[in-house]
Amino acid sequence: MSLPVLALLQAADPQLPPLHFWPWLIFSLIKLLVVFTLYMVAAALLTLAERKISAWIQDRHGPNRVGPGGLMQPLADGLKNFVKEETFPKFSNKALFLIAPMLAFMPALITWAVIPFGSPLPTRWGRVDLVLADIPVGFLYILAISSLGVYGIVLAGWSSNNKYALLGGLRSSAQMISYEIAMGMATIPVVMLAGNVTLGAIVMTQAHQGWNIVTLTLAFFIFMVAAFAETNRVPFDLPEAEAELVAGYHSEYSAMKFSFFFIAEYANMVTASALMTTLFLGGWDIPFTLWDNLPPFSVLKTLLTLVAFLGKLSFFLFLYMWIRWTLPRFRYDQLMSLGWKVMLPMALAYIVIIAAAILGLDALGVPRDWRFALSMFALNIVVVFIVFGWLDRGRIVSPASSRISAGELARLRTMAHRSTLTPRETGD
Repeated sequence: MSLPVLALLQAADPQLPPLHFWPWLIFSLIKLLVVFTLYMVAAALLTLAERKISAWIQDRHGPNRVGPGGLMQPLADGLKNFVKEETFPKFSNKALFLIAPMLAFMPALITWAVIPFGSPLPTRWGRVDLVLADIPVGFLYILAISSLGVYGIVLAGWSSNNKYALLGGLRSSAQMISYEIAMGMATIPVVMLAGNVTLGAIVMTQAHQGWNIVTLTLAFFIFMVAAFAETNRVPFDLPEAEAELVAGYHSEYSAMKFSFFFIAEYANMVTASALMTTLFLGGWDIPFTLWDNLPPFSVLKTLLTLVAFLGKLSFFLFLYMWIRWTLPRFRYDQLMSLGWKVMLPMALAYIVIIAAAILGLDALGVPRDWRFALSMFALNIVVVFIVFGWLDRGRIVSPASSRISAGELARLRTMAHRSTLTPRETGD
């Protein structure tokens, strides 16, 4: 192979001399095509996975007629939507009506650009980082881009000129803005522990100090609940609420425009799962070892870390589907109260607690190793028991507890028992 061809294949960093710009660009384009192609295929296959999992939960078969085991069902659904008639409401704003589905989908797609999904891949020409854009403000980029998805939903509701669609869009905007604040607040403890807003640095910090799901469990809980609300999944699917609002903000959509909203929902699920994996489950880090985080890197390390990342990602995707087919929907007042009266104050208080703990441990001279992680874990256990004990208040852990007195409860039980007796047994 000639030297010019080798130069084109060289994986270079954009910070190196200008000679290496074109090789870096070629490798970036290759990663772009591979990642987003797999991303779109995964979003389509998730529709089949959800139908299969719901069938398994409900003890039925699910799709099994199109292809072996129903594997071709997503292709059949896509073909059906391509050939269906495109409809436009008579008094709709056609330009915004067409743009809205794309605006709902694009933020989830481009958020993936800064998520690292494996250890660096070494080649004979250089090192290829398994991230599309390793920018130094990747964390801030995620917060900025992920908040744009609400515009597509609001425009879909408004441009349809339909009362049900408009109400669904208004609900969605209020819900997403409410939980977006809690989600952003929940990530601040992660940044404080890492001391960096680069996602790669956050992954490496977790490899040395322990996963954040262990040391920042409450932040993970808040982020996960907010992620469910941001993706409009049960029990936070109030913007759609089929029993109340027909189909919510996409009531007037048909064919592929209608399908784009569902593709956007599953794309958001993948992105949110990847974020939870990266911020709280160590990203591509393999647990209980530093072998995968230290050079020299190898193809084997890259493959194993990629498998670890995909395994964690699949766990969260399954959790999304499990919750959907298990829990009922909130009332709208419950949804808003949870966001503003519970999640936001809890996130703010947790930031203060973690900041004080970090300052205190640093003042005591505790090094940032297993001792620091163990101290944070002990604090985290105390906080979790207090918070979840307050949230439960006798609903799950001790469901027999009640606000009425023990004497009143005994009297009601006696009355209920007497109502089942015959007059001869009671002496009446």
